[in-house]
Amino acid sequence: MPALQRRQLVGHDILLARHGNHISSMRVDRAGGRVVAYLDDGSVDSAPNLISPALRMPDTVRSILREDWKFLGGVTAASFGLAGAVFAAAGAVAGWGGAPGMAELLSSYAG
Repeated sequence: MPALQRRQLVGHDILLARHGNHISSMRVDRAGGRVVAYLDDGSVDSAPNLISPALRMPDTVRSILREDWKFLGGVTAASFGLAGAVFAAAGAVAGWGGAPGMAELLSSYAG
């Protein structure tokens, strides 16, 4: 049965390719964005966790909301405004329903 492992970082793969079985331990330097490897002979090596700093990761829902919240908020406000205007117009048209011809027109509309 396969065991669940934590996500491997790019730096781990780079260091394993460089040194193979000569790595005694590894740690992640999150502040520096690197993985640091301690080798059997006492030396230390490190590798970056990013393939390229300019590499753009695929968009997620969270990243879209974080980047475009002003635009999405404007679209939502405009949609609610338009829905309110349509509702007000429907109420005004319903107010005209006192005339028998208008009531017949509105009730015969199949929609």
